[in-house]
This record gives sequence, structure tokens and C-alpha cells, in this order.
Amino acid sequence: MGNMCSSPAADEPVAKTVQPASAETSAKEDAKPAPADAPAPANGADVADAKDVPTPAKATEVDEAAAATPAPAEVQASTTVVEEAPKAKKLRVYLIYYSTYGHIYKLAQTYKEALETVPDVEVSLFQVRETLSKEVLEKMHAAPKPDDVPVIDTHTLPDADAFVFGFPTRFGMMAAQMKAFFDTTGALWQQGALFGKPASMFTSTATQGGGQETTILTAVSQLAHHGMIYVPTGYAAGGVMFGVQEPKGGSPWGAGTLAGPDGSRQPSEEELEAVRVQAKLFGAVAKKLAA
Repeated sequence: MGNMCSSPAADEPVAKTVQPASAETSAKEDAKPAPADAPAPANGADVADAKDVPTPAKATEVDEAAAATPAPAEVQASTTVVEEAPKAKKLRVYLIYYSTYGHIYKLAQTYKEALETVPDVEVSLFQVRETLSKEVLEKMHAAPKPDDVPVIDTHTLPDADAFVFGFPTRFGMMAAQMKAFFDTTGALWQQGALFGKPASMFTSTATQGGGQETTILTAVSQLAHHGMIYVPTGYAAGGVMFGVQEPKGGSPWGAGTLAGPDGSRQPSEEELEAVRVQAKLFGAVAKKLAA
């Protein structure tokens, strides 16, 4: 040990002179662990020798060290906040129809119910504006229009992701009311606002050979000019479409019903089942196209 820098206090006894120990004895003494309450070395040489001697830390230092030490992986995992996965975006479908005697309205309701069973699909039902006067409709014995179905506003069409159109035939083509509706979409055509959006169709005729196929076939031209994607049904309804025991509407182009010459015949259960099949098929395909 070197000499202390300051002299001992007056009331402390002066240490006796001690003969230096041998090298072997010094080595043994150095190997002994220092007591916990041993005073700190006084000079630089002793400080260097004491580097390997652990010094008890203060309570505050231990707390700070514990706070700075990262927690084990399993502890961190238990405290990690798990964020909820974002909800899937719903496919917005506008089902737009025109009905004179209620047959298309019935198909539209059935289509909507079936389409809404497809996950993440929401359907809004609209009717197109009537072009005939109230007096003419009364003479035709037309069915009253439902009050709970709004008239479609052309400007809202871009809000939809997909479309379904239902309309009766007039001489093998769509009814004039539906054609008048499409004629109001010129500005959207110029903007390409409906481009790439999927669509399907269904119809009704008075007789079995009255235009079940040609009515939809000629209506596809409206979709083509907008760049919309027509989704046909094919023969997905299976046996419902193949039976010939009873008269029925529908074709590979889309579902349909027969109204009869006086409009008294109502959609059969087979025709409604074909509508349900078409709706579910269209919902699945439209979701893939809109993804």
C-alpha cells in the first residue's frame, strides 16, 4: 500500500511499521475476496488491482439497472398489444329494375335476398323512373309502384362496385323505361365512371318464346359501351333449367319468368330458384372482379 495523501487524525493511533510480505504471500492475499465494507483504494495502483472486485450497488442503481434491462421475449410477447385485422371491404351492389305488373319486382326481391347471403356483400334496391302517365298505367292495369323503393339517381352510380339490372321485354328488347334510364348515363360514359364494373341481368316475357334470350343479349350493348363486365349465368341452376314438364322462363343469359298474355301468371318456385342461383354466383364472381 502507498502512503495516504493526508495525515491521520489526531485522535487515531499511528499504524506500526509492517515488514513487506513475500511475493507468495502477496499473491495469496490478492486472491482473497475483499470484504463488503472494505474502504476504496487510495492510489491509482490499488484502483487498478481492485477492478475485478465486485462492489455492492446502491438500491437506486439496482432499480435503474432493472428498468433498463429488456424483458425476456416471453414477457414482452404477453404485453404486446395485438391490433385487430382490418375488416373486409363490403361489395356494394346496386340492383336497378323496372316492373310494370310486379313480376320483375318479385324477381328483384328474391335476387336481393339471395345476394345478401354472400359474405361481405350489401345490396341497395332501386327502380327507374316511370315514363308513362298515371292514366295510361291505369288503363294498362299496371301494378302500383312500391313506396319503399327509391328511384335511382344516375349521379350515384359510380358509388356502386357492381350492378344487377332487371326489366321486362318489349318486342325482344328491354322496356323503354329501362332504355330511358341508360340514356341518362352519357356523362358517366364520357368519364369512364362505370368501366370494369361487373353486371348481370334478368327479365320477363309474356310467352315462352317472347324474347327471354334476345332481351338480355341486346341489352349487353349498353354494358359494352360503358366497358362493364357482363356476367352470364350459364346453366348453373342445373335441373331447374332442363325440365320441360312445366313452362318456365330463364336462359343462359340470365334468369327470367313468364307473365302470361294478361300478366296474371306469377313466378314459379323453379324460376325463383334459378334467380337465387344466379344471385349467389354473381356475388362470388363480382367479389373476385372487384378485389
